[in-house]
Amino acid sequence: MKKIFTVILALICTVQLFSQNTLTPEERKSIIDQLKTEILDSIRNSNTVPALSEEEKLKETKARDWKGNLELSAYVETYYQFDFNQPKGGNRPPFIYSFNRHNEFNVNLALIKLNYTAPRIRANVALMAGTYSNANLAAEPVGLRNIYEANAGIRLSKKKQLWLDGGIFASHIGVESAIGKDCWTTTRSIPADNSPYYESGMKLTYMSDNGKFTGTALIYNGWQRIQRVEGSTLPSFGWQITGKPNDKILINSSSFIGTDKADSVRQMRYFHDLYAVFNISSKFGITVLFDVGAEQKAKGSKQYNVWYSPELMLRYTPIEKLALAARFEYYRDKNGVMIATGTPNGFETFGYSLNIDVMPFPNAIIRLEGRVLQSRKDEIFENKAGNFNKLSPSIGFSFAYAFAHQFK
Repeated sequence: MKKIFTVILALICTVQLFSQNTLTPEERKSIIDQLKTEILDSIRNSNTVPALSEEEKLKETKARDWKGNLELSAYVETYYQFDFNQPKGGNRPPFIYSFNRHNEFNVNLALIKLNYTAPRIRANVALMAGTYSNANLAAEPVGLRNIYEANAGIRLSKKKQLWLDGGIFASHIGVESAIGKDCWTTTRSIPADNSPYYESGMKLTYMSDNGKFTGTALIYNGWQRIQRVEGSTLPSFGWQITGKPNDKILINSSSFIGTDKADSVRQMRYFHDLYAVFNISSKFGITVLFDVGAEQKAKGSKQYNVWYSPELMLRYTPIEKLALAARFEYYRDKNGVMIATGTPNGFETFGYSLNIDVMPFPNAIIRLEGRVLQSRKDEIFENKAGNFNKLSPSIGFSFAYAFAHQFK
């Protein structure tokens, strides 16, 4: 700006000296005023950004569609679990896949994740370690056992939320996830531990403009599989429908159709998960769930082995940093499709738990839980003497912390 004013002053002085003896004072003033006006107009025009052409506007819009934000996040969940049966080898009952080590301090899940989100594209890569991954991914090849998720997706419509995603995902089945801080209770329920936590394949997802309806169709590699079962050529199929009539109610329906066996002994499996979450108030919530599955007794058979499980969870938050939860569950698998016991009446077990959560600061949660599993008929829980009984009482403590940072 100083340079501009210097030029203006020099021009004015030149005009004055040149016209001092040839022009009247009125003429000199008129010329100087006109000169000022033209210079100022020139300055204004020089600061004005030229209008973009339609082609340039289109290019800019397309660039924004693919430009997004990168976020780094991490999660760690440590625990101590004491099983009063004191099972041999330190492993809790074989149908428990989370918090499954007895009488030792351990890490259930340690997770680090990169997420990229743009209006038309998204991607996630997350690696994990802990007793959760050791138990749940034991059947996967060694190189895949530490992948929590690895997927990418593209938005197929500019105006609607219609996405096509492919890769490894968290499962579309169940109200409880592997990440404890997102669940109401410390441990996972029997239905959660014995239905898929993850899946690998492709999915097409549509969300309504108001966010109250979401529908997903899936084709994937099988029942909790990254790598398909050896000898199987049949993909699995599924869908998920989620409705939110209002801010206090969520209803979800998820299904699986496929097999978990090679073609030579293929037994078709059908499974449905239905749950609803009712946030009665800001302090009180209820979750109800019912799972049911059926699998052919033999290849080509018209007879099926059926298992099912109802579950009820209550959560009360009297103050901001304190929450209480209770859970009741029942699991019936007489023919041992999901949980084989080798006993006359199969697996029929009730579960009861009470939970206290303390949130000392944001993104951190300290939890204490007492839990009792009770077999209805058969003695299926091993104790330290190598004998079996009907009860499995336990108490557990956990601490979880989450971190996230967005790169601008």
